[in-house]
Amino acid sequence: MRFTSLIASASILGAAVSTPIHGHKDNKRDVEYVTNRITSTVVVNGNAPMTLAGASTTLALDSDHIPAAATAAASPVSDVTRENAAPTEAVSTTAAAPSTTASSSAAASSSSSSAPSSSDLGSGFQGITYSPYSSNGACKSAEEVASDIAALSSYGTIRLYGVDCNQVENVFKAKAKDQKLFLGVYFMDQIEAGVKQIADAVSSYGSWDDVVAVSIGNELVNSGAASVETVGSYISTGRSALTGAGYSGPVVSVETFTALINNPGLCEYNDFVAVNAHAYFDQNTAAEDAGPWLMNQIERVWGACNGNKKVTITESGWPSQGQTYGKAVPSKENQQKAIESIKQSCGSATILFTAFNDYWKADGPWGVEKYFGVLSN
Repeated sequence: MRFTSLIASASILGAAVSTPIHGHKDNKRDVEYVTNRITSTVVVNGNAPMTLAGASTTLALDSDHIPAAATAAASPVSDVTRENAAPTEAVSTTAAAPSTTASSSAAASSSSSSAPSSSDLGSGFQGITYSPYSSNGACKSAEEVASDIAALSSYGTIRLYGVDCNQVENVFKAKAKDQKLFLGVYFMDQIEAGVKQIADAVSSYGSWDDVVAVSIGNELVNSGAASVETVGSYISTGRSALTGAGYSGPVVSVETFTALINNPGLCEYNDFVAVNAHAYFDQNTAAEDAGPWLMNQIERVWGACNGNKKVTITESGWPSQGQTYGKAVPSKENQQKAIESIKQSCGSATILFTAFNDYWKADGPWGVEKYFGVLSN
């Protein structure tokens, strides 16, 4: 997708061990999202303009840069090199309706006959996130991971957050040949060790061609764990270690969209811009409007980086259970509505959050943190 400059006076302002070390994700959305709304007129292939709500901006999309509907083998970030940053291809023409449910019990994460098949959900999204933890927080076995990954066969990319629980090795062994991985190093005092574990898994079970990107850290500025400059140094350390291991693809540090917009200096350190954004936490957005809301955030992030970097949404979803937060109402039905809305608006630029309910997490604000799984009962 290419935004032409009709933007007039707009307000766009893991450790190398097999034990679980994921306390960092017990409650990671502890900062309220604040949305600065804009209005965007988006024209796709000469069709009628689509207006996105807010203050005033007009955008046009060149039809020759609109992506085809995403397929399971597609990898919208895999063609972005360190030297070739491009604006996001953020409009999906796919409109296949998903059917989504999530469990209200405290059972271990799993898919079942009452849950939708991944083929109903995978088409039209860039990928999906996955965490290898059972309901009590212990590491899932290689066999359990293999069963989970089999249920994600239609997703072109699987995003992992770290290297603990042998997750990189286990997912490499379990994934389909044409599936790609968006890998991550979570602990910043163990960057080199994390990269080594990734490199060992690549050497044993695949190749660097299987890896579309590597994230060094997740929401570090948003959580107050690091400054912009410190994140830049972490990325540099990770990139150097990855280069030494033979990897030449994109390296990023994932942030929330608000942290990126408020700290545009992050743009220069990333090979593309990777941000997490959840419409539920906006509180002013209903589930059926999650897609246009997310498109707004893509535009804002793209603008914050002066249109110089591709934008990928590395987390977006909707809870199936929890407290009502303004217009945001958690339910199975609303999760389905949100997923369909995101798919139609910008699914090809979005990694869906998340494969299965995370019963090992703390409830978090509004009691929703456990219930974003799209393939859970």
